[in-house]
Amino acid sequence: MGTTGQLSTVPEPKYWHLRTVLLRAIETEFTTGQILPNERELSARFGVARATLRQALDQLELEGRLVRRRGIGTLIAAPRVGVPVNRHEEGWPGTARSQAWRIVDCTTAPATPQLAKTLGVAEGVTVHTVRRVRMVQGQNMATESLHVPAAALPHLPGFRAESDRARSVLRQLERLEVDGESRSVELGVAEAAEAALLERPPGSPVLVMTTQYAAAGRLVAIAVSTYRADTCKLTFGETGLVEVTPVAASSEVRSAS
Repeated sequence: MGTTGQLSTVPEPKYWHLRTVLLRAIETEFTTGQILPNERELSARFGVARATLRQALDQLELEGRLVRRRGIGTLIAAPRVGVPVNRHEEGWPGTARSQAWRIVDCTTAPATPQLAKTLGVAEGVTVHTVRRVRMVQGQNMATESLHVPAAALPHLPGFRAESDRARSVLRQLERLEVDGESRSVELGVAEAAEAALLERPPGSPVLVMTTQYAAAGRLVAIAVSTYRADTCKLTFGETGLVEVTPVAASSEVRSAS
């Protein structure tokens, strides 16, 4: 049964129409950092109820077009920050990346069924997981969970402190010769743990990038990075070109560099 006719009859929500009108006004009448008029003035200008206005403002804040500051008001947000995710800028975990990423913690535990399937290992095998936060222009812009099967790092020494173990995992990875890597990007929402690290409410839109690293012809690590979709845009390679390949019902984005 077709849906085109059904969709054409669905009325556009009032708040969504207002969101479009507000966005046009933001782009033509205001500049970055400028404070919007208060809700009473905006409601009168556009002839809408304040409840509808708040819905539209909430949506624009969620999209990163507006920023609310307590005691100040609602401001026009700055343009999204370009965050390079190509290997030239990022490097292999433990090298150039360590300057941008701050270690949160490191755990060593048996692989869950889902993680084991992702890593291509047997359920219950030991996996090191290093969690980090990426800082960009003084903001927490991304979180990362780097999963490494213990078998990929057979000479990893034992450490009591989490930070020492995390740094040791990263150093051992640096010594491996990378045969290749693949990356995929999809839109998602921040779960509670990621949202707390990103200083955003749970359910905020994020870009989830999964990177698979191979060495000696086998998968040795998987990094799942969660980037704030409201304030950043990912850049791939020096030209910014990416290859988009449809995969089933979703799309996979790989670096063309």
